[in-house]
Amino acid sequence: MNATPVDPRSGVVYPVGLRLLGRRVVVVGGGQVAHRRVAGLLEAGARVTVVSPAVTPALEALVEPGSVTWVQRGYAEGDLAGAWYAVAATDDPAVNAAVAAEAERTHTWCARADDRAASSVWTPAVGRQDDLVVGIHGGGDPQRAIGVRDAVLAGLTDGSIADRASRAASVGRAGSVVLVGGGPGDPGLITVRGHKAVAQADVVVADHLAPQGLLASLPPEVEVIDASKLPRGRSMAQEQINALLVEHALAGRRVVRLKGGDPFVFGRGMEEIEACLAAGVPVEVVPGITSAIAVPALAGIPVTHRGLTHEFVVVSGHLPPGHPKSLVDWAAIARLRGTVVVLMGVDTAPAIVAALEEHGRPPETPVAIISDGSMPTERVVRTTLAGLPGVVADGAVRPPAVWVVGQVVTRDGLRPPADPDDADLD
Repeated sequence: MNATPVDPRSGVVYPVGLRLLGRRVVVVGGGQVAHRRVAGLLEAGARVTVVSPAVTPALEALVEPGSVTWVQRGYAEGDLAGAWYAVAATDDPAVNAAVAAEAERTHTWCARADDRAASSVWTPAVGRQDDLVVGIHGGGDPQRAIGVRDAVLAGLTDGSIADRASRAASVGRAGSVVLVGGGPGDPGLITVRGHKAVAQADVVVADHLAPQGLLASLPPEVEVIDASKLPRGRSMAQEQINALLVEHALAGRRVVRLKGGDPFVFGRGMEEIEACLAAGVPVEVVPGITSAIAVPALAGIPVTHRGLTHEFVVVSGHLPPGHPKSLVDWAAIARLRGTVVVLMGVDTAPAIVAALEEHGRPPETPVAIISDGSMPTERVVRTTLAGLPGVVADGAVRPPAVWVVGQVVTRDGLRPPADPDDADLD
């Protein structure tokens, strides 16, 4: 699209929102620009017809389920009949001009992708957050519009731009709970939806594994409750956490339960949902990036690799093998050929290693143990199954830590593979 500012004598843009639900829209062209326009039109609920001899694979994928009607030929006079809106997005300026001319004669608003000055309508840079739509016109410069749009959306997400209506006083409003997975620790790795939920919360119940940087950015009126469970240290009982969520929600507050990783991966998320539902409190789950995959990935270790492993298993190591309350079949885990990822298994590592070796895992199997994954203090130790107890005994790692067993450890994409028999502190 032409980035040259349009002559102001041609008139300024009159911003208006088109309600296209169920209305016919014609897009002439089947390339990348057409694909992007179609995506936005479908989101608005329009009945989209694409006229083009060929289309992108992504557009073609929309045809079979009936989301898009494809007229597989070039543009012809009359193709805009009955259309409320048209987009001319071919690579041929003459075809685009013909589409725009028909639109002018039939009083159909038309956006020409190749010539803003010849368009009767300009497509803004659009962003959405639930029912809020942000549209920016850049005075003829699309990149300028995109930059401003992205800045506005980022501000709405992190709360630096106050959406006062969404943070209205809680008086008379029904409360709710959102379980948010905060990812492995780095605040930049929380999902957009999770970040938004935190920014709009009245109360945040967070543990020590949640992204702490997000808490510092919250307004002073947001109540932050520390629900940490320190290994072999101070912790808030799960029953107390459940009661707090229900209590604040029943008082009409928006409550976010902010956890590290994903709420449903050893996060007791289902227990909290059950407590809320039993009390009649609406509850939503926002999944997070589990540390079982993210922490090895950030250290350059894939949990799967083509031609090397077709399986991986995630295991809680908070109870050692043989413990009467342990639900893990360590003999079955040892017999697997793929990757084993152990969470909460620093102190129990020697016992787990003994069980894996006893049931068939070779002592020379590569192992990586990553502590403080995704954080500036992250440390990675590479060793073998046989060498892991010594690494733990030396105090080279501390909780929270994730350790990975398997040949994938040697596929470190961030540096040349090390000798798996030598423990290596990064």
